[in-house]
Amino acid sequence: MKMETSSTSRDLQELQKKLASLINSIQSNSKVIAFMNSPIGRYLDKHPFVALTLLMFIMISAIPIGIFLLLVVLMSLAACVGVILVEGVVISVGGLSLLCVLCGLGFVSLAMSGTLSVCYVVLSSLINYWFSFGSLKHHHILESKRPMTVQYPDSTRHD
Repeated sequence: MKMETSSTSRDLQELQKKLASLINSIQSNSKVIAFMNSPIGRYLDKHPFVALTLLMFIMISAIPIGIFLLLVVLMSLAACVGVILVEGVVISVGGLSLLCVLCGLGFVSLAMSGTLSVCYVVLSSLINYWFSFGSLKHHHILESKRPMTVQYPDSTRHD
């Protein structure tokens, strides 16, 4: 029993030494010294209950703040992925709509081109027929007004 007590007391002394060295290293840190020389540091040094309350508040609020920040990061990632998915769906639907419209316009332009080609052929044929008929008619009128020449058989010619 005496051995257990002596080993426990040695362990406690070693723990106390390590804790003292940790406190000394924290107190000798230049940032801690600068904070303790500030007005807030001097106030907290004079009012240990406020310092303990502030320390407990910071420690207890670390978990909810961490969870909140984790949720913010996860929601931001989800929003980015959601925007990417929505953008992909919108681009896909828009692309398919554009493809359908362009195919429809292609068929309409093909039908209009065919109709205009047929109209051109029909009209050009009608115009050619009308002008050729008019020129034949004009030619017949001109021939009918021309004096008739009588051809006599050639008497010098003997077959």
